[in-house]
Amino acid sequence: MKLIYVMDPMCSWCWAFSTQLQKFQALHPDLPSEIIMGGLAPDSEMPMPAEMQQKLQQIWRHIEQQTQTSFNHDFWRENSPRRSTYPACRAVLTALLLGGVEAQQAMISAIQQAYYLQALNPSDTEVLVGLAEQIGLSSGEFSAALNSNEVAGRLSTDLAKVAELGVGGFPALLLERGDQLSPLALGYTGADKLEQRFAAIAG
Repeated sequence: MKLIYVMDPMCSWCWAFSTQLQKFQALHPDLPSEIIMGGLAPDSEMPMPAEMQQKLQQIWRHIEQQTQTSFNHDFWRENSPRRSTYPACRAVLTALLLGGVEAQQAMISAIQQAYYLQALNPSDTEVLVGLAEQIGLSSGEFSAALNSNEVAGRLSTDLAKVAELGVGGFPALLLERGDQLSPLALGYTGADKLEQRFAAIAG
C-alpha cells in the first residue's frame, strides 16, 4: 500500500490539511507516500487582480473559521501578489532532487510557513532561494536546479500524473493498494475521518 498526496504548496486548503495529514501519518509511520505537485497556477509576472485578491482573502478567513488554521493577513498589504504557484512547485521538486524526501517535506513546510505565517511571497525566486538555505540546501545548487530543464520536466510529469489520476482539486489523498486507487480525502478532511476511511479500505 502507498499514499499518494496531490497538493500545491500555495494551496490554502493544503495548509489547513497539513496538520490533519501529519496526525494520520503518525498512526501509520511505515506507510510509504508519494507527493505530487498539483500546479494550481502557471508562471506569471502579472499582478493579481483586486477581485481575485479579495476572493482569496475571503477563503483564508473561511478556512480560519472552519479549521482554526492560522493565517497572517499582512501578506495582502506587504506584497504584490501574483497568481503563480509553479515556482513554489518547482522549489519542492528541486528540494527532492537535491536532498531527497526529507528535503522535499521540509521545503513544503517552509513555503507554507513563509506564505501563511510570515507574509512572504513564494512566487518570488529570492524567497524560495532563502527558504532553500533555511532548510540546509546550497543556494547556488538550488538556484541552478530551480529553473533547469530537469526540474521543468519533473513538474510536467507531475501535472500529467494529476490529470491521469483525475484529480480536480487539492488537497487529494489517495490510497494505492495493488492496482486499485481509493480516495481518503478529496478536499480538506479531518484526521479522524481519514483513519475511518483507511480502516474501511485496508481492512
